[in-house]
Amino acid sequence: MSTVRGAAKRVTAAKRTVAEVLVAARGHLTADEITSAVQRERPEVSPSTIYRILEEFEELELVVHAHLGQPAAVYHLAGVVHGHLTCEVCQRTVEIPSSHFDALSRELLARYGFQLDRHHLALSGRCRDCRNARAGVVTPREATT
Repeated sequence: MSTVRGAAKRVTAAKRTVAEVLVAARGHLTADEITSAVQRERPEVSPSTIYRILEEFEELELVVHAHLGQPAAVYHLAGVVHGHLTCEVCQRTVEIPSSHFDALSRELLARYGFQLDRHHLALSGRCRDCRNARAGVVTPREATT
């Protein structure tokens, strides 16, 4: 919250609660999921207030949002830059190191003058389990269940 104070912004109970929800999250949350979690603690906080807080946190580079091939954007605390692989079938998302995109990033910059925003990077396709299920292959994980 020191970043919020340092930007001459007020630290409110609603902002603290949004921050607590994001810190406690074990992954990416949609705005609706954040809203539900905040309203369990503070029912008086409106969804529009939560959206404004998320926008403010994003401007202060505390939060990053990404589009993972699903209808709603997801949010997570800023930190280590990473990419996402999202399965089009089961919607499972895997975080991968952004270094996987180093060569692509250099190529896009050199060839097109385009700087890749790795925070928003998501590649969609099919995960191993869904590909194997389609092919009728039993994976070791399925064999034990």
